[in-house]
Amino acid sequence: MNRFDYLRAGTVAEAVAAGAEAGTVFLAGGTNLVDLMKGGVVRPSRLVDLTRLPGLDRIERLPDGGLRIGALVRNADLAHDPHVAATYPALAEALLSGASAQLRNAATAAGNVLQRTRCAYFADPASACNKRNPGAGCDARGGETRQHAVLGWSERCIATHPSDFCVALAALDAVVEIEGRGGRREVALDGFHRLPGEHPDRETVLEPGDLIVALRLPPEAAGFAAQSRYLKVRERTSYAFAVVSVCAGLRVEGERIAEARIALGGVAHKPWRAREAEALLAGADIDPALFRRAGEAAMAAAAPSGDNAHKITLAARLVARTLARAAEGRPSRLPALPASVFPAHIAGAPAHV
Repeated sequence: MNRFDYLRAGTVAEAVAAGAEAGTVFLAGGTNLVDLMKGGVVRPSRLVDLTRLPGLDRIERLPDGGLRIGALVRNADLAHDPHVAATYPALAEALLSGASAQLRNAATAAGNVLQRTRCAYFADPASACNKRNPGAGCDARGGETRQHAVLGWSERCIATHPSDFCVALAALDAVVEIEGRGGRREVALDGFHRLPGEHPDRETVLEPGDLIVALRLPPEAAGFAAQSRYLKVRERTSYAFAVVSVCAGLRVEGERIAEARIALGGVAHKPWRAREAEALLAGADIDPALFRRAGEAAMAAAAPSGDNAHKITLAARLVARTLARAAEGRPSRLPALPASVFPAHIAGAPAHV
């Protein structure tokens, strides 16, 4: 690990000013950043510690029926908050399916949004990577690509975004609140992360010094409380990043779907909102055959970036399964292995409250 300076920010304004200087990165839970520093993947000259900033560790129910999640709220605290679990069950399911309990106790909401890709070539300083070293090339092209992108990728980068939490946030139309040198602004989560294009090193819309201060769910997100789920296919049932994941929410009136929300993880450089599939479902009756067509619509634009064509079929089928689970209604208790594609009784373990 290279030498670096350390600053503990006392105010948001102080953090923003310090973060605008070249070579500076923000530190909160550190569950991703510290690993990357140890591996020599990132080499900041200064860390700005945010953990003592006041007021950023609150979960606030807003007067309009929305929810505001402070940037420093721990993943575990958010997932186990009674209001969050009841009103945004897919969000809790996504959080509880990520990492281990120990990491969820340390990781923060904003840090989760800013996770770096788990592409093995990005994580290996000896490999060429346009994300880590712009213009160096991409050793993933022609390499081991089983876990790589099938939507929105470019010749410059085929990496995927690793977050579970962000997939649920995208489906629920979350908004990112940002404090920067120009003041406060808001960006829809769906537009916060960039596709790789020609500049995969530019992962988000953040500018130097910009600091995420909160995430906000609009009042409409609560309308999916009764029928929303998050499912995740992974190489092992716990402590693994998604091969493919899906968050689906339905707002049902009688037997008809008034509105649908679908977002996918593990398939692109950002959480992928499947708006074509949502449009197909709106106004239709609940029907397993319709859910299969929605899965196909969600992946209609997909193309392999290597030896990963299987992800297209897998994702389409997972969309259909997640929609079917959502239509059944949220479980009264989350399964012991949240986001597992297997029914709780097959998992053979007690459920979490």
